[in-house]
Amino acid sequence: MSSDNRPIGVFDSGIGGLTAVTELRKLLPNEDIIYLGDTARVPYGTKSRETILRYAEQDYRFLKNQGVKFTIAACGTVSSVMVGENAFSADFCTGVIQPTVEAACKASKNKKIGVIATSASIRSGCYERLIKQTVPGAEVFSKACPMFVPLVENGYTAPGCAPAETIAREYLEPLKAEGIDTLILGCTHYPLLSRIISGVVGSGVSLISSGAEAARYAGGFLEENGLINESKRAGSLKLFCTDSAELFRESAAHFIDLDGAEIEKCSLD
Repeated sequence: MSSDNRPIGVFDSGIGGLTAVTELRKLLPNEDIIYLGDTARVPYGTKSRETILRYAEQDYRFLKNQGVKFTIAACGTVSSVMVGENAFSADFCTGVIQPTVEAACKASKNKKIGVIATSASIRSGCYERLIKQTVPGAEVFSKACPMFVPLVENGYTAPGCAPAETIAREYLEPLKAEGIDTLILGCTHYPLLSRIISGVVGSGVSLISSGAEAARYAGGFLEENGLINESKRAGSLKLFCTDSAELFRESAAHFIDLDGAEIEKCSLD
């Protein structure tokens, strides 16, 4: 059986994409993973489309130069603006939109699906279009949640955190009132707020994590294309960031096991 020991690449604007890394390590424990968090320029969701595309190209090129065999753009904003750009069809690469939409459409029973994401993702309308293409007659209720990313980046994620809960209620109570039974967490930062989010919308609403769905898609793709690392050793994790490595480690340690992981500051110029 063939084995491909090249690493998998994952990039995001900050630490949110580590939700995809966590899922990858569960699904593919033998794979080496290289992660890039563009922490010097987070968040992407408030930037123009042109700026987001330029940042994404730099992120992608950096990982390709690291010799990765497959890349996950674990950033809902990047994925949304690159839909239609053929960016994810020309190479071994995926965004988070399509896998997430497929999972949400399967999960929803009443065809009322909520979407929360960055302002750029919501403006693009990509989730709504794809959901309605997949499930004709579906109702989609979208809400930009720009404050969620800085909350996560600064560690305000635990139930009982007054600022996070207040902002979550403001964003999510209108979606709950629409009777949604499924909610897409369209930014990979948002699963880190999942307990707070679930507390607002209710335990009966299925939360669909874009990072986790992208990781599952990547695992299936690697399996189907003979790109799995068949070695029996545990995979390594190397993390790059574009701002302080010390601050990145401090933030990332709340959400992923960093035992044995390398962290290095890098430049994308």
